[in-house]
Amino acid sequence: MKKMIFTLLLAVICTASFGRNVVAQGKTFSSLGDYKIETADDPFTINGEDFKAYIISYANSPMEVTVVVCKERKCRKYLVLSDKLSVQYINNENYFGVERLDKSFEKTGYATRESDINKMEYFHQKVLGSGQKGDHEATQLIAAYFPFLLNDPVTFSAAK
Repeated sequence: MKKMIFTLLLAVICTASFGRNVVAQGKTFSSLGDYKIETADDPFTINGEDFKAYIISYANSPMEVTVVVCKERKCRKYLVLSDKLSVQYINNENYFGVERLDKSFEKTGYATRESDINKMEYFHQKVLGSGQKGDHEATQLIAAYFPFLLNDPVTFSAAK
């Protein structure tokens, strides 16, 4: 009996340790529904360098968005990568806002395609607030605002 309880307890602990850690949840007020942010199981590798990453999932969509945190000398770049659209958010001492991906990421296969982005919303998100936000706050803002950048977010959501 003791062996069975120990085995069951060990299985529960092992299963819990392999799950992603939920960092935040919130509302997007978009057709994609509420978001959930989790830490990625493994670091994200770009050009041989490992970066911290988060996974954003939406209640009404099978789409997952990866947010890669790139720390640079005077700012942080948050690369937002999905099958539908890839952009970056800049967090420096002056502002927090969206930009197209740097040309340097085209070599690795990531680029912002003009046809995938809602241009009006893109210009509204150029400055979302003052800079110097922490990773969790920045990722929450990205999760809430990113769905509006999609050219047609309704096509990426599922009806319940």
